Amino acid sequence: MTDALRPPGAAPTLEDVARAAGVSRATVSRVVNGVRNVDPAIQEAVRQAVSVTGYRPNRAARSLVTRRADAIALVVSGAGAEPDGAGSAGESSFTARVSADPFFGRVVTGVVNHLRPRGMHPVLMFAETSRDRDDVVAYLRQGSADGALIVSTHALDPLPDLITAAGLPAVLYARPAGPAGISYVDLAHRDGARLAAEHLLARGSRRIATISGPLDIPAAQERLAGFQETMARHGRGDVPVAEGRFTQESGERAMELLLAEHPGLDGVFAGNDLMATGACHVLREHGRRVPEDVAVVGFDDSGAASACRPPLTTVRQPVEDMAAEMTGLLLARLSAPDTPATSVIFEPVLVVRDSA
Repeated sequence: MTDALRPPGAAPTLEDVARAAGVSRATVSRVVNGVRNVDPAIQEAVRQAVSVTGYRPNRAARSLVTRRADAIALVVSGAGAEPDGAGSAGESSFTARVSADPFFGRVVTGVVNHLRPRGMHPVLMFAETSRDRDDVVAYLRQGSADGALIVSTHALDPLPDLITAAGLPAVLYARPAGPAGISYVDLAHRDGARLAAEHLLARGSRRIATISGPLDIPAAQERLAGFQETMARHGRGDVPVAEGRFTQESGERAMELLLAEHPGLDGVFAGNDLMATGACHVLREHGRRVPEDVAVVGFDDSGAASACRPPLTTVRQPVEDMAAEMTGLLLARLSAPDTPATSVIFEPVLVVRDSA
């Protein structure tokens, strides 16, 4: 049906996409349904035609053919205390903490941007209790989502093992604490902390302290270890440490503690940008100029880094790219279920702004 003959308001069809791309309807169908042995140039032509025509697949019909839900579960998972009784105060607190951290918003952006051109969508799920975890596994077992992307906030989180034991496809953001037989993406956290330490030393800071993230999280452990190792190599084996919780408020508390115990410090590395922002706030309250009196370096290069005053020097974690890579690994696993578990490690980059 030509554009002239199509009823007003009618949705674009596969035939419309085929005409726009200059290929057959069968070829368009193969691209839309994710068949892999299609020439990349033809795939790109079809995707552009889909964008131009505004075509949207009929999900119900497509699911009958592919036996896929065309949905991916994006699970933010922890291992917190079980809430008392039937209440959900613990879960609400967990959800609030997640929502307040810009890291998770960046993960969602990376996942959505990768799925949208492929006609798929994420289903956001939170799992902190054993009941939550059972719900996630059941949701995947019944085919409501084709696989899971897991962002875990705790080293002892049992969900990755539960999902892999059930034979369900999943990819993890961050290296698992132990052997789990699951693909994952991660950052070279120790290298990022090394960049922060070397930058503070190079600009002349000598009395340097650090605010770590929660030390039950592997990424926080790695960042602290990388910072301490680098400082030790430069003859500074006893670096003051205050532990935070990856929140601005915890960064403020940690900075107050460090100033009370080490009033002469002139450099601070914080394990993420929110804690670094809290540190800058406290330093200003104590009349300490940043960076003239105390240089501050964060980690992540989140929106908090550019919103901070002064803007933060920080170590960039390319969260959106990592989330997109995680999504690509899962889609590849769905296309080839026998694909062995793999890992992709991203390299950090120091972003120099005004705080150090």
